[in-house]
Amino acid sequence: MSTILVTGATGTLGAPLVTRLREQGHEVRALSRHSAQYPVDLRDGSGLDAAMAGVQVVVHCASNTRGAGKGDDLAAGHLVRAARRAGTVTNVVYISIVGVDVIPFGYYRMKHTVERLLEESGLGVTVLRTTQFHDLVAQVVGMAARLPVVPLPKGVRVQPIAVEEVADRLARLAVPVAAGRVPDMGGPETRTLVEWGRLHLAATGRRRRVVALPLAGKAYAAFRRGANLAPAHAVGRGTYAEFLARRV
Repeated sequence: MSTILVTGATGTLGAPLVTRLREQGHEVRALSRHSAQYPVDLRDGSGLDAAMAGVQVVVHCASNTRGAGKGDDLAAGHLVRAARRAGTVTNVVYISIVGVDVIPFGYYRMKHTVERLLEESGLGVTVLRTTQFHDLVAQVVGMAARLPVVPLPKGVRVQPIAVEEVADRLARLAVPVAAGRVPDMGGPETRTLVEWGRLHLAATGRRRRVVALPLAGKAYAAFRRGANLAPAHAVGRGTYAEFLARRV
């Protein structure tokens, strides 16, 4: 069994990942600024050296999702330098998003920047890109549904995947031997956001008119082209309807 450090360990993906790793018998260091044992702040790197001591595998799930990834490159830099100083890390596993290299969207660009930073670090690296989580689709639709009419981007298709399945995959990748860029993961179904929105509203018992809203810009055009999709890697099994049924 390995000693594994997980960033973003209390998040949507990090929490189920930590559970799986511990069930497999690994020693898991779940990083948080408020952790009693390993208080770490990735923004300035404080606490990282103590947390990294003796670690073989790092799984990097932390990201500033609310701030469009602001500071994620600095956090990754602190992580890389601490891993080098530790001298025991042989694999840094990073969770990324399908299309980060071709969609000119701020958060995606930052994810791609972190990918490159890790790949150029000299450390062993494993990168997994997935399509959007079910939770993100629910969040987008839920926010839009606060209005009397629900506006969603016209012609944007999404292929959502269950976060639990991504956690399973990351747990299998969290081994001492790095695998490089591994095959993408996509959900089992692809529909437009408008279609997902109508399904979401029906499942939650809300009556709203969904409006397909055309947008502008290069990022929107890339989404409309399907650059965020992984049709050749539709390996997910859990459907959005099943996700909604559990939530409701």
